[in-house]
Amino acid sequence: MNRRDLFKAFAALTPLTVAGRVWAAPATDARLLVVFLRGAYDAANVLVPVSSDFYYSSRPTLAVARPDVGNPNAALSLSSDWGLHPALRDSIFPLWAKREVAFVPFAGTSDDVTRSHFETQDTIELGQSVGGSRDYRSGFMSRLAAELSRVKPIAFTEQLPLVFRGKTQIPNIGLNSVGKPGVDDRQAELIKQMYAQSALASAVSEGFRVRDDVYRSISQEMAAANRGAVSPRGFELSARRIGRLMREQFNLGFVDVGGWDTHVNQGAATGYLADRLGELGRALAGFSEEIGEAGWRDTVVVVISEFGRTFRENGDRGTDHGHGSVYWVMGGGINGGRVVGEQVKMEQANLFQNRDYPVLTDHRAMFAGLFQRLYGLDGAGLQRIFPGVHPAELGLV
Repeated sequence: MNRRDLFKAFAALTPLTVAGRVWAAPATDARLLVVFLRGAYDAANVLVPVSSDFYYSSRPTLAVARPDVGNPNAALSLSSDWGLHPALRDSIFPLWAKREVAFVPFAGTSDDVTRSHFETQDTIELGQSVGGSRDYRSGFMSRLAAELSRVKPIAFTEQLPLVFRGKTQIPNIGLNSVGKPGVDDRQAELIKQMYAQSALASAVSEGFRVRDDVYRSISQEMAAANRGAVSPRGFELSARRIGRLMREQFNLGFVDVGGWDTHVNQGAATGYLADRLGELGRALAGFSEEIGEAGWRDTVVVVISEFGRTFRENGDRGTDHGHGSVYWVMGGGINGGRVVGEQVKMEQANLFQNRDYPVLTDHRAMFAGLFQRLYGLDGAGLQRIFPGVHPAELGLV
């Protein structure tokens, strides 16, 4: 037995109290699920900066109204500064009331400012410094698994994600594929035949041609940004299945959810983004129910995205690639009901490069602090996962 194995064996016998509970460290008595929103979701319309006049002037068509109990489309009040998107009223807001969800605004990649889906997704999944040489065979969740005993990891993805690449073979299982247009090719052909002898024949054919061109263009771009991730609707349908598997078999999971690249017609309290948020919220609430009350107390779910969106809306009533985002941390045993981490008032002077949320909490520092508290990892173990990173103490667990 080498020194590292001896440490693991000793630590497995040593109890550590975390958030009022006894954990065996560094064994995986806790469950962790990381949910990656690929495509960069608009965090500013989820955790809404309701005290910012600049937010409302920057988003004439996209802003979510300030909290108002008489307005079902208004933000749900979390504090004097923050509100929650109303699409999460029946799913995430009740968890907030039970102090089972916390939000970390101004979070993301402090050293990656490319605003590239692919580069920034890689940066997050690798958990390695941008300035150094990257090892694409080593994702941060794979390195975490190597530090733990009794670990049972799984990726709920079509292909093994970068975050789980490493020396140990980790299983993966696909969920659902993204749906196609409501009218399929056979139905479209029947409709065109119906109008073949009418004055509308040309218009109908052209309409379907344009639809197909647009669908191909949008689906290709979104599929690229999503990297094959399941759709929010697919996640909603599969979340309870994930809950059962993590309740009974696995304790370290990763799932990615696509559909968040909202350049055009994003919507405010209703519309495209609101529909996706509704699906995501119901999925996460369903997961928490399926894993069971006892399991939920020992489970932490972290929702992240590669970056946020531009603070100002664009000319197509959407938002473009940004920088800082908002992370969610959920679980029955977390210290929730709070908006945590370093924060600034949302005004023009505090924007990053005069366009985006700044990053004030680095994703590696946040995860390092969480791993330290959740698993009782020592400094050396944390350095093997995130070299050169000082853990952020956010008091989440």
